[in-house]
Amino acid sequence: MALVAGVGWAADATEIARGKELFGKIQPSCAVCHTLQAAGAEGQVGPVLDELKPNADRVLRALKAGIGVMPSYADKLSDKDMRALASFVAKASGAAP
Repeated sequence: MALVAGVGWAADATEIARGKELFGKIQPSCAVCHTLQAAGAEGQVGPVLDELKPNADRVLRALKAGIGVMPSYADKLSDKDMRALASFVAKASGAAP
């Protein structure tokens, strides 16, 4: 298990891998809008996650409620999948603890 920045849970390798898979798989895909080097994503609409370095709590809030033009994914993803995606983004972007 790994502690991921800004989360109230410990993410394991399986959860991080699931989050990476979801980053490019969910519709609309995170990769369409966001740039994140670890996911091979070069989106041009949303923030560059490598620069923003959001912690997992921030990503989770955005997934649940939406933010700006980003839609909520609460009706598309389970809580477990949203946590996995948030953990992956935080770890991959190098978020500070």
